[in-house]
Amino acid sequence: MSFLRWAIVTVPLIVLLGFLSGASVRVGSANPWYVALAKPALTPPPWVFPVAWTSLYIMLGLALAMILHARGARGRGTAIAVFAVQFAFNLAWTPLFFGAHRIGAALLVIVVMLALSIATTIMFGRIRTIAAWLMVPYMVWISFAGVLTFGIGRLNPDAETLVPAARTSQML
Repeated sequence: MSFLRWAIVTVPLIVLLGFLSGASVRVGSANPWYVALAKPALTPPPWVFPVAWTSLYIMLGLALAMILHARGARGRGTAIAVFAVQFAFNLAWTPLFFGAHRIGAALLVIVVMLALSIATTIMFGRIRTIAAWLMVPYMVWISFAGVLTFGIGRLNPDAETLVPAARTSQML
């Protein structure tokens, strides 16, 4: 029963933090800068992003709950810490890309996030195999996000100057 208690906390928390990161700046078609960018042909339709991220955040919350539930497991504390760091990078990406218009820095964040998520997955796998498998779609998606970010950077070498960067957050 302890896993369910953890999941009741971690899943909504991860989803909420992801939502707040996205709400901190205008994203997608609500962002004039993003609309003005040339995008790679493999860019999915706008509705895919919130569906994908919500699903991924639910899986991340479940994976974290499994690890939190594994009291006494060797490496648990380190795995949780690395998860938290990679998730902080995840939350930083949206304001960096959509708000500050820093494509190169956003790509670097994705590379670090991917490396940390691989490390997290390996650590989770040593504790709970299912938790590691729940991380796999996330790693695939952020790899795809990296490809999209790289493509946008390549297609828009002057992207930072298209529209002034957001100076304030959209959040109250």
